[in-house]
Amino acid sequence: MIVDKEFDLDLSRSKALNEKIHHLIPGGSHTYSKGDDQFPEEYLPIMARGKGCHAWDVDGNRFIEYGIGLRSVTLGHAFAPVVEAAYAQMQKGANFTRPSSIELEAAETFLSVVPGAEMVKFCKNGSDATTAALKLARAVTGRDMVAICGDHPFFSIDDWFIGSTSIDRGIPASIKNLTTTFKFNDLTSLQQAFDRYPHRIACIFMEAEKNEAPAERYLQKVQELCHAHGALFILDEMITGFRWHLGGAQTLYQVQPDLSCFGKAMGNGFAISALTGKREFMELGGLYHDQERVFLLSTTHGAETHALAAFIAVVQAYQTHDVIQKIHRQGHMLSRGLKDVIKRHKLEDYVRILGHPSCLVCATSDHQGPGSQPFRTLLLQETMKRGVIAPNLVVSSAHEDGEINKTIEVFDEALAIYRMALDEGIEKYLNGRSIQPVYRKLNGNV
Repeated sequence: MIVDKEFDLDLSRSKALNEKIHHLIPGGSHTYSKGDDQFPEEYLPIMARGKGCHAWDVDGNRFIEYGIGLRSVTLGHAFAPVVEAAYAQMQKGANFTRPSSIELEAAETFLSVVPGAEMVKFCKNGSDATTAALKLARAVTGRDMVAICGDHPFFSIDDWFIGSTSIDRGIPASIKNLTTTFKFNDLTSLQQAFDRYPHRIACIFMEAEKNEAPAERYLQKVQELCHAHGALFILDEMITGFRWHLGGAQTLYQVQPDLSCFGKAMGNGFAISALTGKREFMELGGLYHDQERVFLLSTTHGAETHALAAFIAVVQAYQTHDVIQKIHRQGHMLSRGLKDVIKRHKLEDYVRILGHPSCLVCATSDHQGPGSQPFRTLLLQETMKRGVIAPNLVVSSAHEDGEINKTIEVFDEALAIYRMALDEGIEKYLNGRSIQPVYRKLNGNV
């Protein structure tokens, strides 16, 4: 094992707080992807504050941050117009007994930027929206099953999705059996799902794009296939919404789903999400129709006024500053630079930059093939000790050229270590245990 004193960060306060956090909070965080098992053992900072694309831990270490609030912060941390709008609204009261006028303003704002969406219901997180969409699809179709794209990692914390993963303890088999999967960019696999379960699939869930772009008219063909089989077509835009296009990837790819779910970037870190779609479906969750009622969404905090104000300010920032163009440009710059250093270290067969420019990922391999968690850990270890947190390579509009160039320099140095680890053995360079997949049966050696 090599200990590089030049980059030996002081994380003593973080370590002490981390131990206390695990004593009081199961998993040590409120999102599994922020857990200790997702980061190198010696680099577990506890964060204190952020500004722009930088974040500081409680020990005073400053990092250029990618991942950027699990992809929820597109304008940068503490973006002043959003913070000020939320603060001003908060001073007027955060929650009332009846709807507030800002709920109407937020709904009008949302529907003005998402073509084809006719009604919207706000909530606080992605699972609120996706599970409500599934319930609505079941109510519309009278069917019980759901087909999800198996190439996309996450749709909900609720049983209908988690039951399809390996970490399914506590979920009845009767629930797990209601979810099936299909492959992205593979119409045949979706057709096979409909054939296996005729007249049972209420809807399909998928992202418009993950690491692979949709084939020509693939999304339109998926929608046609769904409708031919009497199922609803639902897009999960939690990540793509407000990153691919202000109106979501559905606007970029010119498809109008029956229902779609937004969140993350629409609040620049504030807790807000949305279920939206066609009126004929959405109004079944309302009061003024003569059909059997659907208990669609009812959240105490779904319409917190400061979160809605933050959302409106986010839209204004996008329209004023052309945020989409900038994050695409910076993502392209980062991707090009990283691919150049990967080539320089002759690592093309071991390290790949994948995905849309606004939402890149770094895939790691070893001599046994792709998906190497130990080498992913090593790369995180070497970049974090040099001041870059990059579990993913997700840029914000606050990532300026200087930060992008610095990140490329850091990866250049880290990939030199990666190359030596491939040639000499990773045990010589990796400090501590490997990171682990979130979806696993046992905790292992974390």
